[in-house]
Amino acid sequence: MNMPQTWRGKTFRDLVNDAKATIDEVDQATFRQWLADQKEMVVLDVREGADFQLGNIPGATHISRGILELEIDEVVPNQDKTIVAYCGGGSRSALAAQTLKAMGYENVYSLAGGYKQWIQG
Repeated sequence: MNMPQTWRGKTFRDLVNDAKATIDEVDQATFRQWLADQKEMVVLDVREGADFQLGNIPGATHISRGILELEIDEVVPNQDKTIVAYCGGGSRSALAAQTLKAMGYENVYSLAGGYKQWIQG
């Protein structure tokens, strides 16, 4: 009789929850105020290219989550720069923010609710 293998690793949700415990999130209202105040920051879209092409936050820079580590130092060489990462709902951007912090970026935020909440206004 074949017994199902027991899952031993972490799930995607576990990884996201771990990331959210170690990163800073910015809520939609605060982010919109930062934009209105013209706060100096990089708005980083970490969704796939096709999603970015369908719609994005005005002024956003696109680097897919899968190649973030490879390209971020060329796009944002100053590790003191404020970065607000977003994805569709806030999970991949939390993982991206965690990665950026591990790479030495100091002022990194994940946009809570992501692009889905952004377009709802």
